[in-house]
Amino acid sequence: MRIAVDVSPLALPRTGIGTYVRGMLTGLLETAGDSDEVVAFAAVSPAGKGRIAGALAGLPVDLRVRALPLARAWRRAWSRLGRPAVERFVGPIDVLHLSDWMQPPQRGGLRAATIYDLGPLHFPDWTHPRTRRLHTASLRHAAEACDVLFAISEFTRKDAAETLGIEESRLRVAYPGVDPIFRPDGPVSTRERPYVLAVAAHEPRKNLEVLEAAMQRLPELELVVAGGRVGDEELSRLYRGAAVLGFPSRFEGFGLPVVEAMASGTPAVVSSHPSLDEASGDAALRADLDDPVAFAEAIEQALVERDAIVGRGLEHARRFTWRATGEALLAGYRRG
Repeated sequence: MRIAVDVSPLALPRTGIGTYVRGMLTGLLETAGDSDEVVAFAAVSPAGKGRIAGALAGLPVDLRVRALPLARAWRRAWSRLGRPAVERFVGPIDVLHLSDWMQPPQRGGLRAATIYDLGPLHFPDWTHPRTRRLHTASLRHAAEACDVLFAISEFTRKDAAETLGIEESRLRVAYPGVDPIFRPDGPVSTRERPYVLAVAAHEPRKNLEVLEAAMQRLPELELVVAGGRVGDEELSRLYRGAAVLGFPSRFEGFGLPVVEAMASGTPAVVSSHPSLDEASGDAALRADLDDPVAFAEAIEQALVERDAIVGRGLEHARRFTWRATGEALLAGYRRG
């Protein structure tokens, strides 16, 4: 089976989607048989081409990246015009796995895509208009044109079925995995005071204002916010050094930082929104996403019961590997 994966999101500094794209490639390569081949392709700016090469360094993948001026306009035109077929750039394929960035045509083979979350549809005011248009168009295209769709959680799978009207027979779940760098042993970030770590950008969906208000009740603790530009090495040190992970998000596709923190031996205090149920399992402490007092109390509880919570978290996080992601993807491709 020859599988072409659009890795265009790796042209930007790493985000949750970029983490998933690299992880799914890792998982596919780990599980692929001798007769399987994975091709990573993209049409991006010259700077983006360099980022993709860096992100995929060390992976034995056939890399086909075109560096183009005005790459965004080129991708948009390619998606709209419906020609040339992607095979012109990557050769014959059995599977084309799309990203959110473009929907190129193909002559043959299975058409697949990943659904990360439906936030832009449910909460349009939370995203930049350009981002909203991009993701809305990709979701609509996926619902109409893809043979198989992979949601990153059961919550998102059900949401896609109900909101987009996708038949159950076309939907699968391929959970994200935790990179081995996120483990309890290793270098630790140290600061003058114990700290609560938030792994999130300052955007409405992440609800950081509730965590910031909760921290006003915990003067002995510092709040450290790690945004999307923090590399994995630094992030792993921050996880291990944190007293608690605070994750008050209002809506997620899965919530990967929750299980990354657990895998690093850090207790997690997480929003009670049901989109985070699978990431949390029975290992995270949950708090009302609109109640700073509840979040502060849950953080205090996590400090008191740290050892027991860490043990549950380590066990829960072991479920999520990129190899399992690759196995789910290959099974979905083969079932069609």
